[in-house]
Amino acid sequence: MKRKDRVPMNRNPLTSRREMLSRSACGFGSLALAGLCHQNRVTAAPSTDSAVDKSKSNRPHFAPRAKRVIFIFMQGGPSHVDTFDYKPALAQLDGKSQEFADDRVKAKTGMKVSSHKLMKSPWSFRQYGDSGRWVSELFPNMAQQVDQMCMVHSMHTEGVAHGPATLFLHCGATNLVRPSIGSWVTYGLGSESENLPGFVAISPSAGNGGPRNYGNAFLPAMYQGTAIGTPSSKEIKLKDISNQRYSSEQQQRQLSLTRSLNQAQLLQAGGEEEFEAVIRSFELGWRMQQHAPAITTVDDEPQHVLDMYGVGKKETDRFGRQCLVARRMCEAGVRYIQVNYGDNSANPAWDQHSNLPKHADHAKRVDQPIAALLADLKQRGLLEDTLVWWGAEFGRTPYAQNNGTGRDHNPSGFTMWLAGAGVQAGLSYGKTDTFGHEAVENKVHMHDLHATILHLLGIDHERLTFPYAGRNFRLTDVHGTVVEKILV
Repeated sequence: MKRKDRVPMNRNPLTSRREMLSRSACGFGSLALAGLCHQNRVTAAPSTDSAVDKSKSNRPHFAPRAKRVIFIFMQGGPSHVDTFDYKPALAQLDGKSQEFADDRVKAKTGMKVSSHKLMKSPWSFRQYGDSGRWVSELFPNMAQQVDQMCMVHSMHTEGVAHGPATLFLHCGATNLVRPSIGSWVTYGLGSESENLPGFVAISPSAGNGGPRNYGNAFLPAMYQGTAIGTPSSKEIKLKDISNQRYSSEQQQRQLSLTRSLNQAQLLQAGGEEEFEAVIRSFELGWRMQQHAPAITTVDDEPQHVLDMYGVGKKETDRFGRQCLVARRMCEAGVRYIQVNYGDNSANPAWDQHSNLPKHADHAKRVDQPIAALLADLKQRGLLEDTLVWWGAEFGRTPYAQNNGTGRDHNPSGFTMWLAGAGVQAGLSYGKTDTFGHEAVENKVHMHDLHATILHLLGIDHERLTFPYAGRNFRLTDVHGTVVEKILV
């Protein structure tokens, strides 16, 4: 047959392997992105709720007093009656039996009231500053900063064990998988930085809630906290932050190509919100490679600053680095910074049931760095719009557990303190009873504290909601009252 007599064939473009691969390459990427978007879609249903829409605009509901939060978490529960809540009656009645209505004992034994021997503090207290606040000798450096602190002595919370109480502290719930407060804050306000996440957890523990304590739960994945470092590691750095295989120029070309492909897919998808979030996460990852290493190292700090935080000293080096990195992240625009002091053991850090003197070891590690952080923020003008929050999941009992040498968990009354933007410096708010067992005056529930923190950031806790599983959720659930009397 002559060539001109051949019947032309309608060539199927997919019969060519080369053409099939070239034409479907973007399709493979589309499938992957669709999978990522579907994960978000499963946990974050679209909403028309006005409060949600307002929060997504990254604008506060009203003028904020704070731009960012540094939460210093003392895992395990330091004893308030041995640190900031001075109770002279414990020394006067040391060893005497006293009946208490104790939630933890009730949960373990069913007894509503039980008798225990009071135990005095092994450490002396004295008054400090113009405000005359009482602080024990455990915290001589923090004691010098009491005029910056607003002490809340009437905290109470939910959960008598570390796991539930820690989840309640971070997420406002003891058992349900709920977003952490840092995720709620960044969901409502976004980040001040284009190069770093809005929410960072420094050296978080893997126990007692683990990633749930900085998790986004059903909020979109972009509000997940970014964990940097571990309790057992001296270094505070992100995993896989550097690419040793390709040069910066090669990586930039890769990013540019990926961006152009993603934008083409975005146009085809019609501007889906989940698609845009995935693209933003890819690009944030690239920018973090360029900027995060410089933020998480402290080696370029002047020697006097390193000395102030205790960097280089055996007891304070690790936590001093954590606090110094927190200040650097504060300067870089991270919205919510969670600084964790603890470990990954079953009995975390401050949990001294049978060896209360161990508190002294933990105090030596954290006292100087925390005091330095407050002083450093103030001298740099950052304390004016940064809220520093110190505390734990609960306090400890005023009596000796099992008549021994330690104290049990106490969610009924304990102390936390705030400092910085919007709170009254040098204030002592609320009281526990004579022995420090139960909050009795101006009681502040953890829901109330969460509501107050959001309020200082310009967020109405009742309006910051997210629709999930058929109803609107919020950090404070259906509870919470702003503690107006501690505000400036």
